[in-house]
Amino acid sequence: MNDYAEPIAALIEEFRRFPGIGQKTAQRMAYNVLRRSRQDAERLSRAILDVKDKIRYCSVCNNFSDRDPCQYCDSPGRSAEVICVVEEPKDVLAVEKTREFQGQYHVLHGALSPINGIGPDDLKIKNLLERLRSGCVREIIVATNPNVEGEATAIYLAQLLKPLGVKVSRIALGVPVGSDLEFADEVTMSKALEGRREI
Repeated sequence: MNDYAEPIAALIEEFRRFPGIGQKTAQRMAYNVLRRSRQDAERLSRAILDVKDKIRYCSVCNNFSDRDPCQYCDSPGRSAEVICVVEEPKDVLAVEKTREFQGQYHVLHGALSPINGIGPDDLKIKNLLERLRSGCVREIIVATNPNVEGEATAIYLAQLLKPLGVKVSRIALGVPVGSDLEFADEVTMSKALEGRREI
């Protein structure tokens, strides 16, 4: 016998489909929706449907956007000479928070993972190569995650892009600011030493 009325059980089950949402959090979210007004529920459902109806891939960089090209590709203040390659659209926001990068982006929508059956053809690499044909790209900054899949993707992209005459660089990896060296693992410490710079 189900402990919840069918509509509540269905809502909990839908919330549980989100990454990082377990049974308890899904229950709290469902009961929160129940406590709110009908107008709040309609705004939530309208926001979800608007995301599905109005958001698409930018035809240039593959970022999620409500316009094409997206705000980053369409901005005259951004240099088309430098492209930062990231795994996911959320990674663009992480780079943008720094307010340091003034180039353009390219979103792969994943990383190489043979164990999960994700190969080069499953990533958005083809239109990155097309962007290089313009001849104005000087540098590709590979900003994939510092894990096995991200490193494999970075190495693959470097081998693919360097013969095309473009500079390929990797973001520096290492000890986070504000942490103590004693807590850094061997790989992090190794990357920090590798990415050292003159002061």
